[in-house]
Amino acid sequence: MTSAKIAVIGGDGIGPEVTAEALKALTAVAGADAFDFVHYDLGAERWQRTGEVLPDSVLDELKAVDAIVLGAVGAAPGSKAIPSGLLERGLLLKLRFAFDHAINLRPSKLYPGVPTPLAPSVVDGKNVDFVVVREGTEGLYCGNGGAVRVGTPQELATEVSVNTAYGVERVVRDAYRRAQSRRGHLTLLHKHNVLVNAGSLWNRIFTEVGEEFPDVERKYLHIDAAMIALVVDPSQFDVIVTDNLFGDIVTDLAAAVTGGIGLAASANINPTGEYPSMFEPVHGSAPDIAGKGIADPTAAISSMGLLLDHLGRPELAARIDEAVSADIAERGTSKTSTSETGDRIAARLA
Repeated sequence: MTSAKIAVIGGDGIGPEVTAEALKALTAVAGADAFDFVHYDLGAERWQRTGEVLPDSVLDELKAVDAIVLGAVGAAPGSKAIPSGLLERGLLLKLRFAFDHAINLRPSKLYPGVPTPLAPSVVDGKNVDFVVVREGTEGLYCGNGGAVRVGTPQELATEVSVNTAYGVERVVRDAYRRAQSRRGHLTLLHKHNVLVNAGSLWNRIFTEVGEEFPDVERKYLHIDAAMIALVVDPSQFDVIVTDNLFGDIVTDLAAAVTGGIGLAASANINPTGEYPSMFEPVHGSAPDIAGKGIADPTAAISSMGLLLDHLGRPELAARIDEAVSADIAERGTSKTSTSETGDRIAARLA
């Protein structure tokens, strides 16, 4: 494996702590010479110090790397207040749109022995293991909207959901391919009986592309019905594909029923390889426990499996998945420090 250049954004709070363990696991499985890590100071703390979120000069540097590892961003309580949406739109979404991260991946797996709010009858003897493929650059998050007469009783605010055939087709096609390589089942989540314009586009393309994948069984569920299904029978899902907003919501519920966001990995994928993709745990910066060495780095480490798979090393990605599964089974519900967890997983990979 030739050396790959990886941009590392530790961020704020527990972000640098879990990122350090993720890089430890990545180095253990791939070798010390496999990656060239370049660290970047971005996040709430940088903005509080300098007033900068993501300068164009840094964005240009990031274009040249092979992948991006992100810890978490967010201000600590009592620190200089961060305007709502500043980090989301100025850093996270700016990276996502600038690098055309069209596909957001969120695997959800219920490991044996991990506590879940699901009823025992729902999970006993069942395999809860699915992936949500979420569209990442369109929908309600693309910033098409505005407000007039702000602050008056006649204030009017709009957010417009933008859906293109091009954007829908590439994420649907990606989801079919992932289903083809897994258990062969793909579910589209939308609300085409009410959102008749966007829903019709998604449903039509889902059906048309599906004809090219006769070995993949396809199904449609309204998004509200899917919320029920994730609670009463999540084992029915293999791969889920959906739009940006619905994907944001369903992935949080998916994480909640499979052990919480502390175990949830994610990837923001540029499908052409023209720009670097970004890999991160789903959890936030958790400033209340920052510096205590108690944050669970499992999600950050699992995200490195997604990184390796994207960079064309699925065998190494599988080793990370296996090491994480073994560690979760071994530790059970006992609490260990951030570094202890990272050391154990890295030892299995060395």
